[in-house]
Amino acid sequence: MDIYKVLATVIKMSKMSVSRRIVTMALFIAITFVLSRFLSIQFLPTIKISFAFLPIALSAMLFGPVYGGLVGAIEDLIGAFLVPKGPFFPGFTLSAFLVGLIYGLILYKKPKTITRFIISSLLISVIVNIFLNTVWLAVLFNKAFILITQPRIIKALIMLPIEIITLSLVWKYIGSQLENKV
Repeated sequence: MDIYKVLATVIKMSKMSVSRRIVTMALFIAITFVLSRFLSIQFLPTIKISFAFLPIALSAMLFGPVYGGLVGAIEDLIGAFLVPKGPFFPGFTLSAFLVGLIYGLILYKKPKTITRFIISSLLISVIVNIFLNTVWLAVLFNKAFILITQPRIIKALIMLPIEIITLSLVWKYIGSQLENKV
């Protein structure tokens, strides 16, 4: 069976062709890679500030939860092998997938309201950033969960309004235009 036919059956067709959708997702992966690996700020081994959530969120809003998750997971794998920032740990790949999945479940084919941006960002902050990623860091660095949780909660409280405002502005000026082409 031809690989193009396989991709055509896997990717549900909308207005956008299969090849165009793949290229668009690849661009989201590339943008996430640059934002995550080169334009992020690492404060401590356990605290990193980045805007890499934006292309993952956009891909999830435009293509759905699974595609948003794939953008996050594929970028994590590519980034871990091309530009590693610490040891590779598959838990972070799962976390990256869950970020796209959560954005997609809450925002795909639904009104893009500030309430939905708050809910999705809050769920990601609590479930992925504070809980799961802290578990992965505790396992990876052999540190006490509670010890690394406290600064991560402070970071989440600072970043939550920034993420919500940034996400709503990016959707207003870029996402809504992209949605018309999907």
